[in-house]
Amino acid sequence: MAHNNQEDKLSTKAPKLTMVLFSGDLDKTLAAFIIATGAAASGWSVYIFFTFWGFTVLRDPNKKSKTSKDMMGKMFSSMLPKSAAGQKLSKMNMLGLGTSMMKRRMSTKNVQSVQAFIKDAKELGVHFLACDLSMELLGINADELIDEVDKVCGVGTFLEESKDADVSLFI
Repeated sequence: MAHNNQEDKLSTKAPKLTMVLFSGDLDKTLAAFIIATGAAASGWSVYIFFTFWGFTVLRDPNKKSKTSKDMMGKMFSSMLPKSAAGQKLSKMNMLGLGTSMMKRRMSTKNVQSVQAFIKDAKELGVHFLACDLSMELLGINADELIDEVDKVCGVGTFLEESKDADVSLFI
């Protein structure tokens, strides 16, 4: 049977990356967004599922919940970073000094902030999936999220997106 290369070229689809962002640490979040924006800029379809501590990146510090919270929800919500700007380094944080030094170094080396990466990722078509279970456990309501969130969903939606992914990462 003859192999038709022309047919192969027509049937190729963009590669797909799915990622779980579990960590809320600055360095790990930066790594996730560098990979996501790099893949998207190279024509990949990219989906990030934000869960547990990684979910806090999706909080908008200027939005207050219009929905009431139970006592534990209020406690978790108040203890967690209010946005990506509140993230700390996973190592060498040194009571915030290491994080401050890293952010200053990023600025002098023209490395953008997580907030800028979020904007770039959306412009490149990266899909943001917010874990509904994490929201419930951590006392965060949908009306507190940044506008870039595509969907609040469960793990089933993420798995559906992941089943045909070329690469899946857990950060």
